[in-house]
Amino acid sequence: MTQTLIIKLGGELFESDSLHATLRGIAALTVGDAPARVVLVHGGGPQATALQRRLGQEVKVVGGRRITDEAALEVMKMSLSALNADLCGGLIAAGARPVGLNGTSSRVIAGVKRPPRVISGCGPDPVDFGQVGDVVGVNVALLRLLLDAGYTPALACLAADERGAALNINGDVVANHVAEALEADHLILLTGIGGVLAAPPDPASRIPRLRADEAAQLIREGVIAGGMIPKIEASIEVLRRGRVGAIHILGPLRDDALPALLSGALDQGTTLTP
Repeated sequence: MTQTLIIKLGGELFESDSLHATLRGIAALTVGDAPARVVLVHGGGPQATALQRRLGQEVKVVGGRRITDEAALEVMKMSLSALNADLCGGLIAAGARPVGLNGTSSRVIAGVKRPPRVISGCGPDPVDFGQVGDVVGVNVALLRLLLDAGYTPALACLAADERGAALNINGDVVANHVAEALEADHLILLTGIGGVLAAPPDPASRIPRLRADEAAQLIREGVIAGGMIPKIEASIEVLRRGRVGAIHILGPLRDDALPALLSGALDQGTTLTP
């Protein structure tokens, strides 16, 4: 049976020595006698931060989430466009058939501007994130059209509102919504950390498996903090709705890691379950 995988690449992986091995592993899943249906979602936070600083912009992050004013949004669009081109080039070299997209492409990711809200670990007052959106829809027909034709969509984490205006969206949130919309067998979140750690930053404290309620408790206790909070919170919501088979938080991968994950033989990262 053909499996559907959503793979999210964090921006830090684009600067990792393991990037090419990761792309080779992804490409290998999409070819052969029983190719998987793979959608890639990528962020670009580190690259956007570096460009903001070069341009003299103040970088504002609250609770692991970027506050995006108009100037920061322009930087995000530039950074994500460059990374998307590089990602597609790397996938072509690895043997895949990528199609580069962002959320404004036929509004494949539909969004609305996020109202101010209280954020976990950031006090009682609502935070205004500026030109940041919440996902309200996924153009499943477009993604399935590409997948059915044997292509690998590579999706940058922007969204479009009903007027077509771009909104910055957390890449993990986009990946979770795409996984739910396509009822994916696996959602794989690739990060520089490589899993949930009980005693950060000690990699030996990796937690192999977490239930959704256990993960929520670790957020309340402050064990899960910073940029890992939105990643885990988005995953908890999707798991509780029951439309995604499993969610895996992994670090840089060997060429053979993804096939090992699908066969249940990979001892790496953290798997989240309902």
